[in-house]
Amino acid sequence: MTKDRPRNRPGNAGKPGNFRGAGGPKGQNRGRDGERSRGQGESAAERNASGGEKPWTRDRGPGKPHQGGRPGHSPRPDRREPSFEEHGETWIWGFHAASAALANPKRRIGKAYMSRNAAVRAGLDLEALPRFVELMEPRDIDQRLPAGAVHQGIAVRCKPLDGLDIGDAAMRPEKAIAILDQVTDPQNVGAIFRSAAAFGVGGVVMQTRNAPGLGGALAKAAVGAIEMVDEIRAVNISRAIDELTDAGWKVIGLAGEAELTLDEAVKGPEPVAIVLGAEGPGIRQGVAKACSVLARIPMMPDMESLNVSNAAAIAFYEVMRRKGVVPPPKAARSLDADDDGFDGEAD
Repeated sequence: MTKDRPRNRPGNAGKPGNFRGAGGPKGQNRGRDGERSRGQGESAAERNASGGEKPWTRDRGPGKPHQGGRPGHSPRPDRREPSFEEHGETWIWGFHAASAALANPKRRIGKAYMSRNAAVRAGLDLEALPRFVELMEPRDIDQRLPAGAVHQGIAVRCKPLDGLDIGDAAMRPEKAIAILDQVTDPQNVGAIFRSAAAFGVGGVVMQTRNAPGLGGALAKAAVGAIEMVDEIRAVNISRAIDELTDAGWKVIGLAGEAELTLDEAVKGPEPVAIVLGAEGPGIRQGVAKACSVLARIPMMPDMESLNVSNAAAIAFYEVMRRKGVVPPPKAARSLDADDDGFDGEAD
């Protein structure tokens, strides 16, 4: 049994592409390869020498003029990297994502920036705040995060979760598994985690060196789901699949050209894992060969392509339906008379 220990850290993004069926238009996976800036746990002397700048402000070389923003800081470019790390910790922003991280007892929180309004919404006592919480105006939180970070008044810096080993995940047959083969776009991966949590999928397998880290834009897109669904890192996806099949799992690879439909493929008593490929190339040939079976999501001939996160949601629902799981309806949420869905923070 191989031991691909999970490592929750950003890697280099793979080639973007399009998740397709048999033909159909392409949709771009807009992960930006090789453009992630990360703090490296620098010493106090190094921080003083750089003026205490954040990782995303260090691209301005000596002598380059300041072009806006706070004096002494370089202008923040409009970028959408999947996550940011600082001092070995990951930034998570957005109300639901950050609140879920704060509520997770497994999280080790290093710092949290909050507006007073967001702190109250998160259930904190303004008179007895934890030491790591610093209250500030939303515009000041803007200055401490990368450009384009929609924080909604709250941002948390925390240690990455440990994740799960593929061998340990194989010992939980009651929880389905998702396997991502070179899916690199943080919005897609975040949405897949969200769907996984919604439909009872217990873990998401991603390649150690070819998938985004669980923070930043990815965490916000997941809306707290990264606290509920285990991350499983694997050095080699094909070997991870072999380990599951050896343990009695049925591993279903989604492929538009497959003869078998998804509802037919999920039948049977075996625990199920769903493999999703990158948009465009789809599942790699070696990964497809390792799967127990390939299956397709039936679609109308005029539209034979789905975004990978949409395909994941359909597949996860089919697996849950196969198991006969019917979660109870949620209680209706009562709205205050003045609740229009906007709390005055950056949305």
